[in-house]
Amino acid sequence: MKKAFITGITGQDGSYLTELLLSKGYEVHGLVRRASSMQRARLDHLTSDNNSYGKQLLLHYSDLDDTTTIRRLLLKTLPDEVYHLAGQSHVGLSFEIPESTCEFTAMGTLKLLEIIRDLPNKPRLLHVGSSEIFGIPDHSPQNESTPMNPVTPYGVAKAFAVQMVKVYRESFGLFACNAICYNHESPRRGESFVTRKICSVAAAIAAGKATEIRLGNIDSQRDWGYAPEYVEAMWRILQQDEPEDFILASGKLNSVQDFLAAAFGAVGLEWSDHYVLDPRFVRPNEGSKLVGDASKAFSMLGWKAETTVSQIASAMVQHEVSLLARSVTW
Repeated sequence: MKKAFITGITGQDGSYLTELLLSKGYEVHGLVRRASSMQRARLDHLTSDNNSYGKQLLLHYSDLDDTTTIRRLLLKTLPDEVYHLAGQSHVGLSFEIPESTCEFTAMGTLKLLEIIRDLPNKPRLLHVGSSEIFGIPDHSPQNESTPMNPVTPYGVAKAFAVQMVKVYRESFGLFACNAICYNHESPRRGESFVTRKICSVAAAIAAGKATEIRLGNIDSQRDWGYAPEYVEAMWRILQQDEPEDFILASGKLNSVQDFLAAAFGAVGLEWSDHYVLDPRFVRPNEGSKLVGDASKAFSMLGWKAETTVSQIASAMVQHEVSLLARSVTW
């Protein structure tokens, strides 16, 4: 039985990755932040399964800056694979909290690399990068050779982390890989992300619980994919014979307005009847023309993004409708 260790296991990607690895027979260990609230809604269906929780799925408490505990956990669990998904991942919020963004997203990755470097049995490492490392790129679509040009604190932190993974791979021989992921969504997306906001408000308006949605620049474009497909690619990357970096993207650009139209259309609404431009949500700076070329992932991993933006938005809205009916939040 292979063992995997996941940081950020309670997040969107972490929960889907956990399901995938359990289905493949892995023993999965997850790093969880100790907090006053013990709610972990994305994992509840797994932690409530007495046949696997505490046996095939085990959770451990620590923060990314607690290197002593993480080192102790890795020495105790001896994982074959480490999936590093944790960190402050909200681009807009990184302008408000740049120091903690860099501490957890950049330095947290470096600290993990240092721990793995010293382990007697070094696991394979998958670090999840971001399209934000390209910022305002000099060409589109971007591939694995595109120069980094981040324009947000989050993008800068991720660029540091991606480069450090390369340094430790080339300098110390670690099997360390970057999955440079473009935006990927699902019904498990966090509430602070614009796609989740759009879908939750669309469901609320359809239910008569809201009347308007306030957003910033809806002309902004993104390359959106479906999270369960992306975690499948993450796993495939660590099954390769040699460590390499991969772009994971749909290769298609859609605007926030496109997503807005798809989400509101899923519940029979016209988005323009409810949209209000709110300057509070306009970012100081953001990436432009971030669209990925995932041809390397297709040729080497046999992977490509399949689910369309319309399908993603519809699934997310229907999930919000069901949550409203049960008064449940993630």
